[in-house]
Amino acid sequence: MKAVWNGKTVAESTETIVIEGNHYFPPRSLDQSVMVSSETTSVCGWKGTASYWSLNVEGKINTDAVWSYQTPKDAASEIKGYFAFWKGVDFVQ
Repeated sequence: MKAVWNGKTVAESTETIVIEGNHYFPPRSLDQSVMVSSETTSVCGWKGTASYWSLNVEGKINTDAVWSYQTPKDAASEIKGYFAFWKGVDFVQ
């Protein structure tokens, strides 16, 4: 599975975990050079608190397009440290 935004592959892995229709990519599969940390967080009742990152591809910013549960609740422990995408990020198999 590939996550593509603004014509660039931002993550690629054969080991994604799908939860609630979202592909969670292992950290080693991300192109860290396009990731920009964000102060944004959100809370899911069963997964815990998500942290967000923006994507910067050739100067174009996709704000808070990436999220991850760095310290998830026990029910979501399998996605600890994995990253998911939204906000116009395309997925290609």
